[in-house]
Order: sequence, then C-alpha cells, then structure tokens
Amino acid sequence: MTVQAEQAVTAAPSGVERRYDVVVVGGGAAGLSGALTLARARRSVLVIDAGRPRNAPASHVHSYLTRDGVPPAELAALGRAEVTGYGGEIVEGDVVTAERLDAGGFRVVLEGGSAVVADRLLVTTGLVDELPEVPGLAERWGREVLHCPYCHGWEVRDQAIGVLATGPLAVHQALLWRQWSEDVTLFSHTTTDSGDLGDFSDEEYERLAARDIAVVDGRVTALEVTDDRLTGVRLADGRVISRQVLVVTPRLTARSGVLTGLGLETTDQEMGGYVVGSYVAADPSGATALPRVWVDGNVTTLTDQVIAAAAAGGRAAAAINADLVAEETRRAVAARRDDISARDAADRHDHAHDHAHDHAHGDAREGDPADGPVSDEEFWDRRYAGSDRVWSGNPNTILVREITGLEPGTALDLGCGEGADAIWLARRGWRVTATDISGVALERAARHAAAEDVADRIDWQRHDLGASFPDGVFDLVSAHFLHSLGDMPREKILRTAASAVAPGGVLLVVGHAGFPSWERNPHPGVHLPTPQEVLESLELPDGEWEVLLCEEHERIQNDPEGRPTTRTDNALKVRRL
Repeated sequence: MTVQAEQAVTAAPSGVERRYDVVVVGGGAAGLSGALTLARARRSVLVIDAGRPRNAPASHVHSYLTRDGVPPAELAALGRAEVTGYGGEIVEGDVVTAERLDAGGFRVVLEGGSAVVADRLLVTTGLVDELPEVPGLAERWGREVLHCPYCHGWEVRDQAIGVLATGPLAVHQALLWRQWSEDVTLFSHTTTDSGDLGDFSDEEYERLAARDIAVVDGRVTALEVTDDRLTGVRLADGRVISRQVLVVTPRLTARSGVLTGLGLETTDQEMGGYVVGSYVAADPSGATALPRVWVDGNVTTLTDQVIAAAAAGGRAAAAINADLVAEETRRAVAARRDDISARDAADRHDHAHDHAHDHAHGDAREGDPADGPVSDEEFWDRRYAGSDRVWSGNPNTILVREITGLEPGTALDLGCGEGADAIWLARRGWRVTATDISGVALERAARHAAAEDVADRIDWQRHDLGASFPDGVFDLVSAHFLHSLGDMPREKILRTAASAVAPGGVLLVVGHAGFPSWERNPHPGVHLPTPQEVLESLELPDGEWEVLLCEEHERIQNDPEGRPTTRTDNALKVRRL
C-alpha cells in the first residue's frame, strides 16, 4: 500500500538507492493509469504522489465511464489498490529535483533527502488553476465557482448561472453554459490581461441576445454567500446580482518544476489568440524533447478530463515499455556480440584458465628453476602481472542468468580475479565482498570498479581460501571455477561458503564437469565433480535448504588452435530456507 517517502529507501540495502524501471511523478488518474500498465508489463515502477490533486475541491468525478459520480479520493484509492496489486509501489512525498545521471537515467530526490534512481520518468504532475483576483472565489472553488460544463453542468442545470469575463473567450463560455440553463448572465468585469474594462463586438452582443444571455457591465468585487451557499455577485457600484453559480476561466499553469530542473521549458497555450495557460510539449505518446522522459495528463494537455488523462497515462506507459524493450534488446545483442568476441579471445588462454582458476589453494608452484618453487600467491601475482588483462572482462554467463531478477543485497564473490562478476553485481545494486589470492588481480579489479563508478560498493579482500575466509553472512555467495591441480581443500571451502549464506540467501557454484577434448592426458588425481557430487559434498542439513538448480550444460569453446569444440560445465544453485 501507500507509504511515506522515507520508507521507500529503507527497503534498499544500506547506502544503495533503489532503482526502478520507471518512476512516475504524480499520482492522479494519468499517473496511476500509467503505473498500472507498467506494473502489468512486469516493470518495476514507483509512483511518487504529493497528495495535492487538482480535483480535490470537487465532490465527484463525471463523464468517466462506469465511474461517473465517484468522489475523487475514492477513484484514487481504487487506482492505488490496483497498482499495488500488480507489484507497483506508491510513496507520498514531494519531488524536489530530478537529476540526469551520466550513465543514463535519473536520480529523483524527495523532500527530506531520500532518493531513488529511475531508468525512465513519467511526469503527470497536472496543473494549477490560477483564479481571477476576486475575493471569495477560492473559498467557493469546486463548489459553486466552476469552470467546466462537462464536469459540472448537469449538476447545476437550470440554476442561475453567472459567467465572469476575464478574456476574449468569455462569450464562448457564456454560450456554452447556455446549454445547461436558460438563466445565464455574462459579467463583463475585465477582458484583458491588463485588467482594463473591456467591451464586446456588435456580433458578439447579437449572439448573446439571440440566446437570451444578459450582459452586466462593471467590475465584480465580491461574492455574496448565505448559509454557506453562493447567492449573488457584488459589483463595484454596490449592485448585487442574484446568482447560484459563477463560472470563471482560470489560467491553467502546468506543474513543471521537476521538468524545468531538467532543462525542459513550458510552452504557452493559446486559444483564439489569447494565452490561457502553459503546458509541456510532447508527441502523441507523451514523449518529450528530453530522452527517457514522458509527460501526460493536464501537465501537457490542459483540457483533458479525468478519463482522457487516464487514457493518456496508459498510452504513455505502453510507449515507455516499448522504449525499454528496444534498449534491452540492443544491450542483449551487444552483449551477445561482445560475449562471442570475448570467448574467442579468452579461449586462447583457456587451457591455463581451466586448470588453474582456483585463486584459493595453497600448493607450491614451479617457477624459474633458479628461484625454486613459488607459492600460490606468487604464481598468481606473476600470472596477472604478465598481461594487461587475463580474462575477458565480462561476467560469467551463469551468474548473469541465475542472479538477474534477485533483489539486490549483500554478495560474496569467491575467486573474483579481475573483478568482472563483482562489478556486474555492484552495478545492479549489490554490496559486494570480493576475494582473491592475487594482490595484483585485486588492485586491477579495484581500478576497474573505480572506472565503473562502483568502487564504494565493493570491499576487495585478499584471501587464500584454504587458510582464511571473509567474515559475515551474505544474501549471495558465488564460487566460479574453484579448481586446482594441487592440494586445494575445495569441499571444505564450499562448505564454509554455504555456512556464510544468510537465511533466504543463495549459494551459486559453477565448475567444469570434465577436461577439454584436446587434453590427451588428463591430469591424474584431479577429479572434476558432477553437480550432484558437489551438492552431496556440501553436507547441507535436511529441511534447511532448497535446491534451485543442479545440472550440467554444454558450451562452445575454442581449442588452442582456434577450432571450436564442446565443453561441459555444471552449476549448482541452492537457497537457505
């Protein structure tokens, strides 16, 4: 249900701002309709509602099919329930600013300092009705002081209606309201922006007379109210003209503060050559000149009634979803191409990767014969120092497949190497502890994280996992290709990894299921376990864990001569209950 703004941030991990596909600024009919469509499209969507709807003074909403006569607050409550029923979120609060991010998207800051991040913005903040400066108008606004005959005409039919002239559209207004009552009086008041008394043309007088609409000259200075009901209009000369309803034409000013802060200006709205308000320009889908920003409802179409605003919100949401789908597809294609290129490059070194990607064991390595044996730490430091990049720089594909969709929390990356997995997780909101046996690899990974602007989300720690292990419990523990030619206590390390999984958290173990086909003499004494053997070696207590994935899978890998071959890996994914 609806919560206060500060609570929206507490659901995210400490220090991490919640990220949404779409943040909707404004919780009226347009905003809720857009949010409903987006939530049903399985998008993460947050509605931020300041709680000051334009139609709050009105007692009922009209001309809304199946909802005619519903109070505005009730319609909003029904809409909120539908949005949250599909997983959308709603918070109450004022948006102070929206800041464009260099990496794309926006940081939306609420009053009080809390903030969220959005890939797309839908702004449905509506407009402000700026009433003529006549004492008493504001107090009766939405009751007997009205502006729209389609919203209120039926309710005041056959009553004594006055129309206050404040511009050249006054005659049009009087003729329009004549449809609902035979007793319509036009008060000339002022008809220009300067406030000077105006006059009507002979043609306009003729049209008014033909419809039996009286014209009263003189400035209106006050309203007469008896027993909390409008009874008349007082003129500057002291006359009081009996009226039950007074029609005014407010200036319709778009609530555009959030958009103005992003550099999007408003445009004057003209009718009959007269400026009646301002709006934010957009195309028919609601897309503005600013990429990733849509508007709908009265902020862009001043004359929309509630039902039209709701329809526009749904239309904008469909356009936003299509835009997100297009971007996600572009990224997927680029990632696929990069992955193919990276695999081709990485596979040239895979004979070393497949036999030595342990980063954890403590066996001695043979170095220069003149130097004698080298420690595992020295071996891997030399291994990384020998080239600018050892691995492809892309996250492991099983990690991406299995972790995408999980709520970000805390993660432990065992054997992080140059940091591709840890950086990928951090970019998606995870707080990561990343370990490796090589100090050279960790320094390189830290530089990569800084370049990706996620350094503050990753704690790099040097560990020989056979001898030491990071403290704490984590929502995700990931171990990819912890294999060794030497005496690495792999089963012990993985059992320790399982004990570091928090309740509700996930352990993901990925490894090789066999040696590559070009290995004519596989290493004796080195066993590559099946996923079932990995599961059994964890010795997980009955009833405390849920097996989510336990399978072998094939992938294409080039041999040292660049010829494609098939390689079998395995993956185990379990959740602590």
